[in-house]
Amino acid sequence: MKTWTPSPIAPPCEESQTAARARQARLTKPAGSLGRLEDLACRFAGFQRRERPQPPQAAITVFAADHGVTAEGVSAYPSAVTAEMVKNFVAGGAAICVLARAEQARLEVVDVGVDADLSALPIVHAKVRRGSGNLRRAAAMTPAECAAALAVGQAAARRAVEAGATLLIAGEMGIGNTTPSAALLCALTGALPEVAVGRGTGVDDSTLAHKRRVVADALARFGQRRQPRPLDVLAELGGLEIAAMAGFYLEGAASGVPLLVDGFIATAAALAAVAIDAAVAPWLLASHRSDEAGHGTALWALGLDPLVGLGLRLGEGTGAAVCLPLIRLALTLHDQMATFDEAGVSGRDA
Repeated sequence: MKTWTPSPIAPPCEESQTAARARQARLTKPAGSLGRLEDLACRFAGFQRRERPQPPQAAITVFAADHGVTAEGVSAYPSAVTAEMVKNFVAGGAAICVLARAEQARLEVVDVGVDADLSALPIVHAKVRRGSGNLRRAAAMTPAECAAALAVGQAAARRAVEAGATLLIAGEMGIGNTTPSAALLCALTGALPEVAVGRGTGVDDSTLAHKRRVVADALARFGQRRQPRPLDVLAELGGLEIAAMAGFYLEGAASGVPLLVDGFIATAAALAAVAIDAAVAPWLLASHRSDEAGHGTALWALGLDPLVGLGLRLGEGTGAAVCLPLIRLALTLHDQMATFDEAGVSGRDA
């Protein structure tokens, strides 16, 4: 079983961000008139260490795993759907496949813990175990399994960067994974289950109330431990694909590549990554605000302001992929607009 070794993380370049802000002030428009598009361009200047950053080449990695907590009846779908959806990814029929093709983004699917034999599929086979434990009654993973899942994500980020990616997106597929995500949110931020737990795949009111009790029970089981390490929280209350996503974020930041965070599960993984190493935080960008309960709390805890709010709650990395054209346009505007001097246009002080 592979183990995870953390890599050092350097911050984005402040000098390049300052230079980009100065360029924004010279472009032929009122200061601030392009709103958050201006901030996006300046953030990417810091990421790329250049005053005029170029549109990024995105890579999307979808991590798939099953969850023992589905035995508690917390999802509207059976666990078998995880494996079936992985096959749909391979066939190109899932939403993230459509978006990746449209954006010419690299797409990789990684089996980190699906409770099925997928060995015949052309995906990355990195199964740590066949599904996590039932976190209501026992640890989701052993420390060694959690470290192995982190290493799976780390390796995936390295593959993407070596293939030329300059922007990373982590997606996920795992029936039941909003339950461990909510548990992590509660454990890492102090949020209550009533705030953190949502409907996931669309459960009814009685199942929602039950799901909240499951998370509360998991927190009570784990709460006997005093001052747990972030890695302990992740192992006890997380999931294999969530840990892999955290490893993906940690390694992406260490590689100096920005990370476009998707919805609730992806944000829970980002919370875990930041808890493990706070230096990840400046490399994170929030793509959208999910309709899943708790996502706003998770974003607030990370200090992230999402680019859009479209009512999405699909996962797979879809919300992040939808934002790729917006990022591309922000950087193109920053690079190609004329300055006041170049256009012969009088500035405010003329």
